[in-house]
Amino acid sequence: MPGALFSAESLYIGMEVVIALASVIGNVMVVWAVKINKSLRDTTFCFIVSLALADIAVGALVIPLAITISIGLQTHFYSCLLVACTVLVLTQSSILALLAIAIDRYLRVKIPTRYKRVVTPRRAALAVVICWTVAFIVGLTPMLGWNNLGRLQQNGSISSDLIITCRFENVISMDYMVYFNFFGWVLPPLLLMLVIYAEIFYMIHKQLNNKKITTSHTDPNKYYDKELNLAKSLALVLFLFASSWLPLHIINCITLFCPECKTPIVLLYIAILLTHGNSAVNPIVYAFRIKKFRTAFRKIWQQYFCCKDTPEKKVDE
Repeated sequence: MPGALFSAESLYIGMEVVIALASVIGNVMVVWAVKINKSLRDTTFCFIVSLALADIAVGALVIPLAITISIGLQTHFYSCLLVACTVLVLTQSSILALLAIAIDRYLRVKIPTRYKRVVTPRRAALAVVICWTVAFIVGLTPMLGWNNLGRLQQNGSISSDLIITCRFENVISMDYMVYFNFFGWVLPPLLLMLVIYAEIFYMIHKQLNNKKITTSHTDPNKYYDKELNLAKSLALVLFLFASSWLPLHIINCITLFCPECKTPIVLLYIAILLTHGNSAVNPIVYAFRIKKFRTAFRKIWQQYFCCKDTPEKKVDE
């Protein structure tokens, strides 16, 4: 049994390293693509860059820390708590970036003629700052006292110098994770985004079926077709995020509501890998689903890695 556990841990660490490399490289490419391609510099892609920066931090910071935690490192309670809170901040920033993207696409479809007057670059930048500020407040709440220190001291599980085996569940309160984090700041935004994208698809199909479309665009059908394709791609990003994070939150709910139920360590490793793996999949979605990104990625590869000059191309999508 110890051999099987060691094998599972080794496999987990190996996969974490692969995910970390893919996440950093892929999301650096996303930021780079926006930098070199002027057609990608609208408000939606501003939020996508914010999401990519959070994913870069997951690959460069969170995953190495998660690997360190998985080997049972002995650390000070508050050092371990800060590591855990870093994960929570980045997760929350991703959720809020996805919500900002959904609202942005909704406004683009709902008020196409007034969109550029309402959603200015300055307001988009302010929205990004608000998203990160809220993410820090939500993610760092355990540092203010909502943590497991009191419980550990009561049952004598921690020494007077506050040195513990650093594991997420040792420092973060499951009450916080389920009632505040999941029920308060993860599930409601996901449900709201589901409603927003359903409304977006309804409005687009309604406009495409309406022969009397009046917008400022010369070809309204082409405009709404483009919006539909982009909305599908961003809804796929949302679906992958929910699919990646819900299993771990469900395990947290089981841990809280059924303390005698023991979660197999292999299942926990799979749930953690899913959450980290989500940071690596978005660039793949962009490459296969969004033509502007695909063109920019190809340009980066040819110009900077293959040392070939590429002519500028106008991309409609």
